[in-house]
Amino acid sequence: MTKKNELIKNIPFSEPVDLKGMVDYEEGRVVSRTLAGKASVNITLFAFDKEEGVSAHTSPGDAMVQVLDGEALINIDGTKIHATAGQVVVMPANVSHSVTAVTRFKMLLTVVKQPVGIQGL
Repeated sequence: MTKKNELIKNIPFSEPVDLKGMVDYEEGRVVSRTLAGKASVNITLFAFDKEEGVSAHTSPGDAMVQVLDGEALINIDGTKIHATAGQVVVMPANVSHSVTAVTRFKMLLTVVKQPVGIQGL
């Protein structure tokens, strides 16, 4: 059943779902599927082919990588972290980071941002 103004999209409601099966690997590519994209939170599922990645950038929110399959090298401001299936790595807001697949790799990325409000209230 589809609800108007869903907060979460592109995933069935009220049933168990195998996240790893919701994105497929593609040779030489990074594939993504957005599950939520709102002002204060983004949730995206990714599949990286071996040695593919996302170059160094910053994010306005804390970004949590949940490794679902494979292995990745996560570089946070020069600190290199080797992450494998079942592990979680949090990248702090406004700090340069990159992600590169060591093997084919799937992750669920959750970015939580400070809500924008009216200053002075």
